[in-house]
Amino acid sequence: MESTENSSIQPPQPEDADISAVETSDLSDLKESTPNELHLAHLVVRLIQCQHCSRPLTIPVRLPCGNSICRSCLPPSRPRTGITYPVAEGREEGFTCYWEGTGSCAGDHCVGDCGSDVVLGNIATLFQEELAFSTTPDTENAEVEQTREVRSIRWMVNHGDDVKKRSPGRSHREASLATRVVFIGLGRPTAHDASEVVYEENPAGQHHKPEDIDQLQRLKDRVSSELDCQVCYSLILDPLTTPCGHTFCRKCVARVLDHTDLCPVCRRKVGMPSAIHSEPLNRTLACIIDHFFADQVAARREAVAQDEMGTDHEKSLPLFVCTMSFPTMPTFLHIFEPRYRLMIRRVVDGGDGKFGMVMYNRRGRPQGDELGSVPFMQYGTLLMVERYELLPDGRSLVIATGISRFKVLEAGELDGYHVARTERVDDINLADEERLEATETAAAAIPDPSLGPNAEPPLDSLSTQELVALSRDFIRKQRSAGAPWLHPRVMLAYGPVPTDAARFPWWFASILPISEEEKYPILSARSVRERLKISARWARELEARDCQPEHGDIGDEDMNETYIPQTLVIGAFLAIFLAHVGVNFLQVMRAGRRRRRNLELQFPQPLPQRDHGINGEQ
Repeated sequence: MESTENSSIQPPQPEDADISAVETSDLSDLKESTPNELHLAHLVVRLIQCQHCSRPLTIPVRLPCGNSICRSCLPPSRPRTGITYPVAEGREEGFTCYWEGTGSCAGDHCVGDCGSDVVLGNIATLFQEELAFSTTPDTENAEVEQTREVRSIRWMVNHGDDVKKRSPGRSHREASLATRVVFIGLGRPTAHDASEVVYEENPAGQHHKPEDIDQLQRLKDRVSSELDCQVCYSLILDPLTTPCGHTFCRKCVARVLDHTDLCPVCRRKVGMPSAIHSEPLNRTLACIIDHFFADQVAARREAVAQDEMGTDHEKSLPLFVCTMSFPTMPTFLHIFEPRYRLMIRRVVDGGDGKFGMVMYNRRGRPQGDELGSVPFMQYGTLLMVERYELLPDGRSLVIATGISRFKVLEAGELDGYHVARTERVDDINLADEERLEATETAAAAIPDPSLGPNAEPPLDSLSTQELVALSRDFIRKQRSAGAPWLHPRVMLAYGPVPTDAARFPWWFASILPISEEEKYPILSARSVRERLKISARWARELEARDCQPEHGDIGDEDMNETYIPQTLVIGAFLAIFLAHVGVNFLQVMRAGRRRRRNLELQFPQPLPQRDHGINGEQ
């Protein structure tokens, strides 16, 4: 199987990031299909073929656009400039992808996002062991079994400007599946793709031989053990590969990112945005799963769809209209209103422990075309109840942690409290985050003649890490000045200053004593850099007021509203909690005394008697 000339390789052009749209004609069940044996071998090779060099995958690497290639096929890297976030190994270098401008590929990829695909590497090894093909150039000299019938293969290659002209192929005689795989999957650089093979049918075409079906069944059984998700322990549905190289179901990754940003297997930082639904699937793994396990995939999709119909909290999310909450940050609630006591009890007892927190619409501003004038703001935070304590008088103490943000689309009422249909608010992906920083800093590099020599640089001109440093420096100065909003009690409740740039704005907004109206825009910001610029603006404006934060708006907001200091709120919460513990302790002590008194009345102890001697005489 030789081509007449080695021309430049043309990578396949995927139409859609979702591999579920793969043509089913090439992925039909092998036991029911009727092509000749060479077509069967072609299907097997295509499953494990590098999308660049057309050889069987060797040390497969997952690209951020969803394609998989050999590690040796990675394009040459180059240094990346103007990017400081995120800080991680391998993000200093990047390369231009072969699939630039096609499908979901952005063109430029970071080396740190292209980890070795663990699952695909294991499957490639199983293919090699079961079908006994080699990935070395010596495979071309493999002997082919000789039997009765002769078939030929011709590859579609490029001859100058004349694309996809067929060149003569090499004929081979009927052989076993493994030998035919060796024949088609020759381990040498080629100018063709297995998807472009043209087969010359034998007039008396045959079905697959029984030994081929048995060999494929053994391969399927071995592959199935590698395709279990390590989160749900079921067949991987919509495979999504993390930068560290581990593959899980798309929905499982979303659930993991709701609680942590660490990989469930290796505990490395995942570094993926919360908008998992926009991340491309691992196309090669999805093709293998759809090929071998089509029935199981269909059954899983149906089961997942039924589960989502019954548990979709976004369609009827209960809303607590009270204050501002932020993702990853705790919220302390002392609930006494009957309607919210009922809501929290339903959330804890019969729900998944999640509810939405939105702030009051104090100025009555319209909240979008869908909502209009409602008593709450359109953007809020989804909270998960971490601790719930019911007081004897019906009041409750709740500690909840922010999970994600949402936007209210429709709202109604249920038993006095608001419920809403919401959509999740996610950040842009890391590639767009890095592109935003590089674009803004490059544009700001041109000096502005209107700025004086002593003027502060615009926030757009600062790198992402410089924005973090500006806010952290402000906090250090405020702590040295003894600012009450940095009291140890506050730090105990919200934790120390985060080192993660993505988490820092949420922490800063939680403790900074400014009005909620001024904090509100940070909820709708969809990039880490945008939130850091908002935080830096707060720091600059407060520092311009002699580093004395006031309880009120920064800018032109109304200063007539009264706000309770956060330290007082936290102190009151702790005092109520300690008082409740003390009352419980006294009740336990009192119950113990009452129990002992009842025992003494029921079982009085006998009076002491004198010794009557051995003979009973006194």
